[in-house]
Amino acid sequence: MSIHEECGVFGVFADHPSDVSRIVCAGLYALQHRGQESCGIVINDDGTFVCHKAPGLVSEVFNEQALNAFPEGCMAVGHTRYATTGSNAAANVQPLLVNHQKGRMALAHNGNLANAAKLRDRLELSGAIFHTTSDTETIAYLITGHRLRVPSIEDALSEAMNSFEGAYSLVLMSPRKLIAARDPHGFRPLCYGKREDGTYLIASESCAIAAAGGTLIRDLMPGEILVFTKNGIISRTEHCHKAEQRFCIFEYIYFARPDSVIDGMSVHASRVKAGEILAGINPVGADLVIGVPDSGIDAAIGYSRASGIPFENALIKNKYIGRTFIAPDHRNDQVRIKLSVTESCVRNKKAVLIDDSIVRGTTAERIVSLLREAGAKEVHLRVCAPPFLHPCFYGTDIDSSGNLIAAHHSPEDTARMIGADSLGYLPLESLRELCPHSYCSACFDGNYPTEVPRSSGKNRFERKLSEI
Repeated sequence: MSIHEECGVFGVFADHPSDVSRIVCAGLYALQHRGQESCGIVINDDGTFVCHKAPGLVSEVFNEQALNAFPEGCMAVGHTRYATTGSNAAANVQPLLVNHQKGRMALAHNGNLANAAKLRDRLELSGAIFHTTSDTETIAYLITGHRLRVPSIEDALSEAMNSFEGAYSLVLMSPRKLIAARDPHGFRPLCYGKREDGTYLIASESCAIAAAGGTLIRDLMPGEILVFTKNGIISRTEHCHKAEQRFCIFEYIYFARPDSVIDGMSVHASRVKAGEILAGINPVGADLVIGVPDSGIDAAIGYSRASGIPFENALIKNKYIGRTFIAPDHRNDQVRIKLSVTESCVRNKKAVLIDDSIVRGTTAERIVSLLREAGAKEVHLRVCAPPFLHPCFYGTDIDSSGNLIAAHHSPEDTARMIGADSLGYLPLESLRELCPHSYCSACFDGNYPTEVPRSSGKNRFERKLSEI
């Protein structure tokens, strides 16, 4: 088991028809790190929705032929997916398209509903027929159900949010409106910006707004609904301050791109700070500091600065392979294919290896082994996160503590198991120095901000179907 991310969402709203598919594609390229299983784009051509989505990377799904097939439009929604609820079946690829009595809707979702199973049971007992095994369809059902009784799609979304528990950053498109919404806890990031031509952009991370030629305006507030129409932008805040803000701390540690700014805090600066803290709390006499690409590099720079030990780019990443944590099989081979060691940097040296986290320990063991094979005299592992002890229900694919190595072994035992000379974690209390606001650290401390679901796991709805 390894850490898996959830998804990236992107939206475009322009005041005139243009080639919005290419704008979305640029944003999805920048969000590719958030999901590499599948992707999709829906264009709104004067009320007509044109969709293309499929399993694969953005570059594979949206080649020149696919992009040329899109018409011009004023609105669009895009999505990159790693499945944290529901398999990677074609039916689960987003954006999700819905036809209902009052129109059409395209929906892109990042996060996990903690009460998805309860809501789905209720809908199925009322006669709802589900075509996917993701919780995004549950969100769509509730929104469209309310839409039959209220005057607008944003009112329907607001009503539906009263039933949702857990993590959801949404981009929703109707024939005339583009809507963004963030859950009241603010678990997952969501922001918006603007291009020089007046086109508005919505994205999971600010790096995608920059990639699409825009400038960040701000992050959505937890619980906020933003409605983009030809008459302007409306901010609805009736769900704000309904719950304590609990932003996922792991966005700063690992998920987000280092060039993103989330809720006013630079991801790069946060990771550098983690490395500096580690150097002060877990010092070691060594000859060089090495960062595991990509998310360990910034922290390694911080560790080097604080300790005075030189940083060496000794682990080289194959830039043409996706993130190893996305690959489902043959993990050991994937690590060797993805990473290689510059032997001249490490031979007969004592190395401090900086990584973002340890889940099962398999990847750490392989990287330590690679350094040993290259001639490293000692390898001391320092981790920019506290020990993983508990499952996550908010969009991270850690649904059980059974395979979490830290839940069953001490740091000393774990170091022996992965072949390191020593192991040091970031202390739990140091997380507050990485994040400027209240955060969720339930995977480290078990302090869940919502009720723990009675069933969990990526394939829980597939399991349910198999039991019928």
